[in-house]
Amino acid sequence: MSLTTKESKPVDQAEDPKHTMSEGINQAIDLAMGEDPEVIYLGEDVEDPIGGVMKGTKGMSTKYGRERVRNTPISEQAIIGTAIGASLVGMRPIAEIMLMDFFAVCMDQVANHAAKLRYMSGGRTNVPITIRTAVGGGGQFGAQHSQSLEAWMMHIPGLKVIIPSTPRDAKGLLYSAIFDDDPCIHMEERALLFTRGPVPAGDFSIPLGVADVKRSGSDVTIISWGRLVPQALIAAETLAAEGTDVEVLDMRTLVPLDKAAILESVAKTRRVVITHAATQFAGPGAEIAAMISRELFGELAAPVERLAPVYAPIPFAAELENALFPDAARIVDLIRSMA
Repeated sequence: MSLTTKESKPVDQAEDPKHTMSEGINQAIDLAMGEDPEVIYLGEDVEDPIGGVMKGTKGMSTKYGRERVRNTPISEQAIIGTAIGASLVGMRPIAEIMLMDFFAVCMDQVANHAAKLRYMSGGRTNVPITIRTAVGGGGQFGAQHSQSLEAWMMHIPGLKVIIPSTPRDAKGLLYSAIFDDDPCIHMEERALLFTRGPVPAGDFSIPLGVADVKRSGSDVTIISWGRLVPQALIAAETLAAEGTDVEVLDMRTLVPLDKAAILESVAKTRRVVITHAATQFAGPGAEIAAMISRELFGELAAPVERLAPVYAPIPFAAELENALFPDAARIVDLIRSMA
């Protein structure tokens, strides 16, 4: 199946503002399974009546049967290994790793098999698997259940890395990932899974590797993804009242990275803040900052700034966890200091 390079939906398609991100994800899975009988689903507690811990597969085993939507043992290695094997015989598996922290258990399958088989076969063998996983802090889940590890995934050639910030984007990006011929990591921010927003009804896709300008501006660019996008938009509104016009660029996918959108925005504003939930040290923002500094050297009105958690495990205590992650107030303070 080939996907267009633009967002695809009927012209008269309505958008229901009442859907959660989890419901948008559920719609994408339903669409894909309805279109292609080779789309299958594997994961822990994904069958009804549970329908997944995050409710992404609610109703799917009832509708499509337990031959296609299967509970697995608590074994991330088995889940990803089975998905890779199924993909090699023509299926399009969606594999659920409940929390991103658990990628540590299955990284051999992800990094040394899924990501490399197309290269090692001279392009004759594709691994069209989509790995869904909940990511990020919030809710006091502690150091082993709250990490944002997108930098791990970005550093492995052969993987595509996706992090939606809205229910609409989650539906469109996940649908595209399922029908992509390379392994895709679909990271779903736990802090956003039950937030509500508009979702197009029916068929809907968003091409991978295309960033979205969530707010246009001329004075400074905020580059972000996932849970920090809503915070960036709040910060932009605060600064607008002070006369600072902020552009918010939501990357949506980190691999492929929409470098053209980044450079176009920052060339216009000449000031940029990159903010994310992954740790700042060696985080994704470092790669983006290096690219901006090289390509726009001499055009920037201020140094590239990054705002992200300090280099430490995520604490359990609510007040410490809240203090770790950037928020709108901290973004506002940083941008004020750049004037």
